[in-house]
Amino acid sequence: MIEECLAVEVRVSGDDCPLAEATAATRTPARAEPPQLRADGNVLLRFGAPRDDGFAACLDADDRIRYLHRSRAGERDTYRCLSKHPCVVHELVSAGLLVEDVTYRDGDATVTGAVVGHEVLRGVMETAGGTVGVQLTRTYPLREETDPVSGRFGLTPPQTEALRAAVEAGYFAVPRAASSADVAAELGLSKSAFLERLRRAEATLYRELFADR
Repeated sequence: MIEECLAVEVRVSGDDCPLAEATAATRTPARAEPPQLRADGNVLLRFGAPRDDGFAACLDADDRIRYLHRSRAGERDTYRCLSKHPCVVHELVSAGLLVEDVTYRDGDATVTGAVVGHEVLRGVMETAGGTVGVQLTRTYPLREETDPVSGRFGLTPPQTEALRAAVEAGYFAVPRAASSADVAAELGLSKSAFLERLRRAEATLYRELFADR
């Protein structure tokens, strides 16, 4: 049994998949669940983005996108669709990357996940070398039973989820792009429950960052 598991973050640039191109054209970021590749080569996608009719129109006009559906909660939209254009992520998955999250921003994608051991990591990066603009930006040992962010900073999974959703919604942007009520609605929480998780997450992060002070 292999005991070593590594959390990995890679940056993908130059991919011509529909989501990457839509975020580049509209400057609207999108956070996607791991894409599901069908046997026919098409891809099932589920992703969220700040409410932007231009972003939705860009996707709807793309001939590679089929069965686009949008649902709304607060200031964020959740999309489901079929894409006829597989992205670079599938090549990394085939090489051994266990994808957990994909965030698209301005045409680039940040892919977080895990690999089982350095040998698999080498295979993933060798595969990445044959694609356009794939760069390893972070890797570290993954603690047991945690996701990469939780494992690195000691957050609980609910705290990580609250913090990640706040970042993606633009809660920390200046000016603020989403309210606490908006993010809470996206997570299916009350406003007070979301703010408590967020404060606890921030406190944990600050203790970790300034532990040597």
